[in-house]
Amino acid sequence: MANTVCRWGILSTADIARKNWLAIKNSGNATVVAVASRNVEKAQKFINDCQAHAPFEQAPAALGSYEELLARTDVDAVYIPLPTGLRKEWVLRAAAAGKHVLAEKPVGISAADVREMSAACAKHNVQFMDGVMFMHSQRLNALRAALNDGQSVGQLRRISSSFSFAGSDEFVKGNIRASGELEPAGCLGDLGWYNIRFTLWAMNYQMPTKVSGRLLSQVRRADSGSPVPTEFSGELFFDGDVSASFYCSFLNENQQWAVLSGSKGFIRVPDFVCPFFGSEVSFDVTNARFAPRGCDFAMEDHTRRVSVPEYGNGAPNAQETNLFRNFSQLALSGKPDTAWDDITLKTQQVMDACLASAHQDGKLVELGR
Repeated sequence: MANTVCRWGILSTADIARKNWLAIKNSGNATVVAVASRNVEKAQKFINDCQAHAPFEQAPAALGSYEELLARTDVDAVYIPLPTGLRKEWVLRAAAAGKHVLAEKPVGISAADVREMSAACAKHNVQFMDGVMFMHSQRLNALRAALNDGQSVGQLRRISSSFSFAGSDEFVKGNIRASGELEPAGCLGDLGWYNIRFTLWAMNYQMPTKVSGRLLSQVRRADSGSPVPTEFSGELFFDGDVSASFYCSFLNENQQWAVLSGSKGFIRVPDFVCPFFGSEVSFDVTNARFAPRGCDFAMEDHTRRVSVPEYGNGAPNAQETNLFRNFSQLALSGKPDTAWDDITLKTQQVMDACLASAHQDGKLVELGR
């Protein structure tokens, strides 16, 4: 009888893994069997904390090395939230060990890294995917329907998005995202990855023909040899006279909005990355109308709200739970879906091009067709 539960190992005790522990718990087709750290006490504390909040019937094993986790025969898939600078080695080793791989983003230092990881996973017939949760929200289906209905937006012309949070002084001094060795793309990798992914999704994964990037500010952690972007803006240009802009930052307080504009109206998503807490996810469709009557010039709003019954976080139908449920289903099927590899590679290629442009003072960088 085929196994109906995907057995997960978590490679690292990064904070985001706590959220995904709960997602695995809620998925219905997955469980955590082991957590590895380079310090077994740290792994055990992570397990104890998570078990207190969302307990599995059998507590996962605490392991003192990543090698030990990959050697286990009771682990089907691994979640790897290690820093980007360390990630490729462990993705390659996980694939070689026959483990399906869910990697945090940005997936690699470069597109060449992503190609190597993807090839290794294909060679060993394991699923490869990045951890972009919003890709698994049911809201995307409703958004696509609105984009395609011919009336809500009409001909898509412009995509804009912003994703930011305000990092503290302690964040700049000690967080891995301020280290040029661990997270060399800084806010562009940590936040801009989502902006780029949303844009590519809206464009049905059509690649831009050229991009421009601007490095607005950067910081160097005391122990880092190179600075990282802390504020970044980008512009993407597509065939068909469609353009997109994005802004990402560690300096401004929480923003995560996206706007899709066209010939007949626009859609605004106020929380496209991390849905606001509640039992619905939604977006607004606006078809404003300018209605002059004699000397009275009126701009009429005409906004409607579209909602989907889906909890913002920590629930069986939340997007992070859908991510692990969907991934586990693919892993259990034994038939990896390589479309996810393609999406990941395209995101990395655009990000790389934006960063290359920024290092040339915003010079346009062309992408291969």
